[in-house]
Amino acid sequence: MRRILTILIVLLILLILPWGWISWVTKGNIYRDPDLLPKNHVWLLLGTTPSVNGMNNIFFTTRIEAAKTLFERGKIEHILVSWDNSTKAYNEPEAMRKALLKAWIPESAITLDYAWFRTLDSVVRAKEIFGQWSGFTIISQPFHVERALFIARANHIEAVGYWAANVSLSIGI
Repeated sequence: MRRILTILIVLLILLILPWGWISWVTKGNIYRDPDLLPKNHVWLLLGTTPSVNGMNNIFFTTRIEAAKTLFERGKIEHILVSWDNSTKAYNEPEAMRKALLKAWIPESAITLDYAWFRTLDSVVRAKEIFGQWSGFTIISQPFHVERALFIARANHIEAVGYWAANVSLSIGI
């Protein structure tokens, strides 16, 4: 019994340690207050689906609201929208573009990249395809921003993050 408990404790530590490390490494580059954010030319808006099982996805809604708020406050000049369009019937970047347009963000301030399927792709392509080596801001929920900034740092990209509203998974979808 003691051996099983020891193994469970070690496994728990091994599962929690990476999340703690990521949070610690990125904490100085994440902002919650739009007024404290540095103004960057390009913002990377990490995508998600607008609905799940026919219901609005609050992760999508809060990311669009965050982009709208930041654009209205003059923090955003250009938004690079990421994510998946793996089939003709599924196109997250286009859904986000439509939502951004409804939020009064001009078409000229939006660029879509359809080749992203995970956070790693989003961050690295922002650098390698769009030339954003530094000075861009990532918008998403806290857990996602931390991971994206950790990836940016590992790829020698200077970026900061902005937390869209932190949403509980129980009400997130």
